[in-house]
Amino acid sequence: MTDLLPLPQGFSAAGILCGIKADSEKLDLALYVSDRACAAAGVFTTNLVCGAPVKVSRERLPRATARAVVVNSGNSNAATGERGIADARTMTALVAQQIGAAPDDVLVCSTGVIGRFLPMEKFQTGIPAAAKQLAETPEAFHNAARAMMTTDTFPKQATATVVLSGKTIRISGVCKGAAMIAPNMATMLCVIMTDAALSLDAAATGIKHAVTDSFNCISVDGHESTSDSVILLANGAAGVGPTTDAERTEFQQALDEVAMKLATDIIRDAEGAHHFVQLNVTGCRNRDEAFRIAKVIADSPLVKTAICGADPNWGRIVSAAGYAGVPLQEVDMSLVVNGFLLYRDGAPVDFDAKQVSASLRDNRNVTIDLTLTHGTGAVRYWTADLTKEYVELNADYTT
Repeated sequence: MTDLLPLPQGFSAAGILCGIKADSEKLDLALYVSDRACAAAGVFTTNLVCGAPVKVSRERLPRATARAVVVNSGNSNAATGERGIADARTMTALVAQQIGAAPDDVLVCSTGVIGRFLPMEKFQTGIPAAAKQLAETPEAFHNAARAMMTTDTFPKQATATVVLSGKTIRISGVCKGAAMIAPNMATMLCVIMTDAALSLDAAATGIKHAVTDSFNCISVDGHESTSDSVILLANGAAGVGPTTDAERTEFQQALDEVAMKLATDIIRDAEGAHHFVQLNVTGCRNRDEAFRIAKVIADSPLVKTAICGADPNWGRIVSAAGYAGVPLQEVDMSLVVNGFLLYRDGAPVDFDAKQVSASLRDNRNVTIDLTLTHGTGAVRYWTADLTKEYVELNADYTT
């Protein structure tokens, strides 16, 4: 086991096999626990069909007394009615009993198949078993990350440190996701923990800022999940927090860095993907226009299949920009793919199609630069190509 990452001070974790995933020997229940009260805030899916855990956690945040997050994989507890909400609350109550907390101070996330009731008898024994394995070690953190996985091929973790008032504070995060990814705050769950002391306002502002340019700038398939949750816990165990503008900026940069690493890992692990694609849209009137253009391009099946097939079909990219709902003309756009200029000021340019195709075929990383002439609005956005493997994986997901 390599590249094990540490938890912040005062946090412990556990990941166990609870038996939620039918006919599977994979870990499927994770606990993240603070030994003291946390300032907690979250950002959740805007899908109107959302999971019971989203509803329960959303109604409890922000709060200054959070203690834990319980996460299960293999069943999303979504579209399960009042029973689903009762089950999510029961999960938090079971955790609360084990750690000596109030049920409302425990948050809950679930991921997996939609529309199936949770096997609650599994949690009656699984949650106490997980609580007994809670540890502050990197190994425990790694196991908890594995327990969140569904179709993920690797656990996704990140960490960063910042020195505030002469003391080192740590930010460590974990997430899962490989498909049903198009966050709008997809299936995507994330818990970020820090031992910095934060106010509720600082926690809420910080996590929203971090999500904007990370989780909200990724898309695998354009399908917004029922379960998307990003939760920040700050327990103050380091004894310091950002107090000056410079410290607040430094802390935010570190928080953004953790979120960015986790979000882009989702794209690197996109189901069946052969290519990791970064879209840079610049020269727009504002960020919103750049974001709308980037999202439309990223979600286009024709763009994604062209990348999969190493086809430098630039027409699919510029035409997608044209229906993003942003006022523009062809002459406003220029396009570069993997460093090759394909389209300039609304007209094609001569290029070696075989050379560009080889660049797409031989490199996992693809960079698309679309430049407009309207202003300084810009965004970075990440997506993956659309492959036969993606179709096969999702065609067989529940059968």
